[in-house]
Amino acid sequence: MHGNVWEWTQDCWHESYRNAPGDGSVWPGANGGDCDRRVVRGGSWDDDPQYLRSAIRSRDYSDVAGIDLGFRIARVF
Repeated sequence: MHGNVWEWTQDCWHESYRNAPGDGSVWPGANGGDCDRRVVRGGSWDDDPQYLRSAIRSRDYSDVAGIDLGFRIARVF
């Protein structure tokens, strides 16, 4: 799936992982988070190969739309 589109997450943007939750839960605006910007992960078809991995993160404003931004819906069966 890497390289399709940057994937939106529910996490608010933080400059570093300092004080991040360790259990995989959503990281809200506490501890200096910017909830006007959300974390996007994974790179898109328009990026160089070094950006096409889930560990890559960036940020964008919550109201932005583009051809290289999307999201993944997960469902437990």
